[in-house]
Amino acid sequence: MSQGNGTASRPDYAAIAGWVRPGSSVLDLGCGDGTLLRYLQDSRGVTGYGVEIDDANVIACVGNGVNVVQGDLERGLADFVDRSFDYVILSQTLQAVKNSERVMKEMLRVGREGIVTFPNFGYWKNRLQIASGRMPVSENLPYQWFNTPNVHLCTIADFESFCAERNIRIVERKVLTRGETVAWWPNLLGALAVYHFGNGA
Repeated sequence: MSQGNGTASRPDYAAIAGWVRPGSSVLDLGCGDGTLLRYLQDSRGVTGYGVEIDDANVIACVGNGVNVVQGDLERGLADFVDRSFDYVILSQTLQAVKNSERVMKEMLRVGREGIVTFPNFGYWKNRLQIASGRMPVSENLPYQWFNTPNVHLCTIADFESFCAERNIRIVERKVLTRGETVAWWPNLLGALAVYHFGNGA
């Protein structure tokens, strides 16, 4: 879920904020301690809610001045009506949900647009660790195989194919490594992917 140990360690926050219109409404799924939503409130003047299942994170959200609803993303977003938010954000949580397809569909039902970020499993350092016979461990994939919450790791190429097959329109993409934008061979050289998407071709 979204981790909240300061915006400096999360370069995807700036990319997300750059796509969010000032004064818009935001739903942050798997919001962790609310750091991203607090950042968007401060930098873009947004209003909105976070959704988080962990008790300690819900309490931390309240401490961060963030509106939060305790809930399980896997059960859908039935508490929210269609198009009730300008943006629905899933920040470094897509790979940790069991039913990624359902979550993406719900994001585009509840929000006019969606933003997701995820670690790129196709990053060359991950490939190198696999080639050496080990599961990757990195800044963006910090867990060991036995304690990881990640269940659906994917590459940039995988995600774009997923979107194309489901008529999900990719509006913008930013690929990052150590906070720097990657322009060449992003599926190989990019560690973290940030996508802005909507309905339709």
